[in-house]
Amino acid sequence: MSDLQSSDPESPTHPELDVRQSSHPELEDYAGGLIQARVGFIPLWLLVVYVLLFAWGLYYMYVYWGGLGPGRLF
Repeated sequence: MSDLQSSDPESPTHPELDVRQSSHPELEDYAGGLIQARVGFIPLWLLVVYVLLFAWGLYYMYVYWGGLGPGRLF
């Protein structure tokens, strides 16, 4: 631990982080520009898909969940 504290911050063991500027001000680059992320919104169609999947899950749980299992009577 003392070796790290006493080492020179300009040494090659401490690489500098290279922050890349993108063309879009809200766009952030990760992994050397291979992954790009931006602040945005969730499309309305995707929100509709989320709601439909949740409603289908509730329906399926209510109708098909439980019971004694296959081959059982009542």
